[in-house]
Amino acid sequence: MLALTPETILSAYAQGVFPMTDSDGQTRWYTADPRGILPLDTFHVPRTLAQFIRRKPPPFDIRINSDFSATIRSCMEQRADHTWIGPQIIDAYLELHQLGFAHSVEAWHQGRLAGGLYGVSLGAAFFGESMFHHISNASKAALVALVARLRQRRFELLDTQAATPHLQRFGCLEIPAADYLARLKKALTQQRRFD
Repeated sequence: MLALTPETILSAYAQGVFPMTDSDGQTRWYTADPRGILPLDTFHVPRTLAQFIRRKPPPFDIRINSDFSATIRSCMEQRADHTWIGPQIIDAYLELHQLGFAHSVEAWHQGRLAGGLYGVSLGAAFFGESMFHHISNASKAALVALVARLRQRRFELLDTQAATPHLQRFGCLEIPAADYLARLKKALTQQRRFD
C-alpha cells in the first residue's frame, strides 16, 4: 500500500490510477476500463438547465477555490456510507489544494455553499473527483462553470472515472483504457493553469 502523499497521488493520476476509500475504511488505488470522460468540445447542457443558469439575477454565485475544505467535506457527507472519500483522502487533498493541484468549483446561494465539485489539475488534464448539492441544480451549475473554465484555459481532458447516468446527460462517454491513457499522455505534455 502506497502512502497517500501528494507525490504518490499525482504520480498515480499520471498513470491513470486514483485513490478511493472502501467500506472497510481502507484507502486503495483503482483504475477503470472503460474510463469515463466528458469531451470538452461536445459538452452538452440540457435546455432547461441552460435556461435556469441564464436567469437574471443568476441563481448561484460561482466561486473558484473559495472554500475547498467545505466542498470536499460536503462531498463526503452527501454519501450516506461515507465511502469513497475518507479522512485520509480529505487530508491528502487539502494538502494538494495548498500546493495548487486540487481545486473546487462552488455554487453559492444567499451567502451559503449550495453545491459544488472538486478535482485535480495536472498538465492539460482535470480529474473530476466528486460533486454535491444542498440546493437543486447547484452541482450542475458548478459542472457547467468547470467546463467553461477548462475550455477557456485550453485544457484537453476531463476525466470522470466512470460514465454515470447523471453525467451521460452532459455527454459523458466511456472509452477503452488504452485510448484514455493515450489522451492522458498527450494532455500531460501541455502546461495549463486552472486558477
